[in-house]
Amino acid sequence: MNKISVIITAGGIGRRMGGDLPKQFIPLSGKPILLRTLECFYNFDTNFELILTLPSDWHAYWKESVQEFNCSIPHTLVSGGEERFHSIKNALDYCSGTLILVHDGVRPFVAKETIQACLDALETNEAVIPVLTIKESLRERLGSSSHAVDRSKFLLVQTPQCFRASVLRDAYNLEYHSGITDDATLVESLGIDIQLIQGNEDNIKITTQKDLIIAEAILVGQNKE
Repeated sequence: MNKISVIITAGGIGRRMGGDLPKQFIPLSGKPILLRTLECFYNFDTNFELILTLPSDWHAYWKESVQEFNCSIPHTLVSGGEERFHSIKNALDYCSGTLILVHDGVRPFVAKETIQACLDALETNEAVIPVLTIKESLRERLGSSSHAVDRSKFLLVQTPQCFRASVLRDAYNLEYHSGITDDATLVESLGIDIQLIQGNEDNIKITTQKDLIIAEAILVGQNKE
């Protein structure tokens, strides 16, 4: 049976959210977003090896929050790097799993069905990511003009992005460059095919005040179920 490591990355400071508190610590119905994300994976499987990346300056704040909310979830705290790439690279040193899931700390609503679908797909694939189809019409900007494009050819990428550990480690031995937007992009540069599975609509990334309002509504809906 595969041991599974989960890297929850929360290295951002949330300028788009406004205020001095990084977005991962903002309360969502009274509880920090990041804590809700941590609970999401622990509630799916208490055997997951959970590794959390945070800026060093915010480690003490996180530890205080854990005590305040009586959180007893086992997890390892790792210092984040200059870019997301460096945060994940740091976290890999603490992963002992044969499978590694990488998830955004401000996505507290990933469904159990999505996590399970990722794990199922990893049985026969080296890299798996959840995606959503695009509902809106799309246009491509070309200088001062634009033209319509076929939205069926494009997808919205979510997390967790999931990999066999050996593949992800090989990818993070590559040199950093600014074109690396996520783990799948890096792994793909090794010539590895990325398997796509259906994500879930509620698995939003909370980065703005409007996102926070939507997240509160999602939480209310979940509590009614």
